[in-house]
Amino acid sequence: MNFIMPSSLKEYYCLEIFRYKKFLQSGDFRNAWNSLERSHILGQAYPLEHTRSHWLMLKFGFKIRRLKEIFGQIPRLLIGGVKSFVGIIPVGNTGGSNVSPLKPMEIPSNLKSILDNHKSKPYV
Repeated sequence: MNFIMPSSLKEYYCLEIFRYKKFLQSGDFRNAWNSLERSHILGQAYPLEHTRSHWLMLKFGFKIRRLKEIFGQIPRLLIGGVKSFVGIIPVGNTGGSNVSPLKPMEIPSNLKSILDNHKSKPYV
């Protein structure tokens, strides 16, 4: 079980959230979404960060008025943190409604190296 994200990993997670907000502010929705997906990959093993990523994805769905994303995020928001708490996560999943919430995915190499250098053993 993982509950608290290591502070060294949380720096990278928070950087992606910061980047998301900056891209969103400038109207760069594609890069904003990419940062949300990256935050999801980094945070999915930790209930609070996992839930926060889905919460921001839900808000993003409302912002861009995409019903599929809104309705896709609601169950993920309700269940994602619980799955993190018990250690049942689809590793590498980007978290959006465009992919199955149960599908493991390849972790991008730059994120994998970050995860490998931290105490995120679910990714090993």
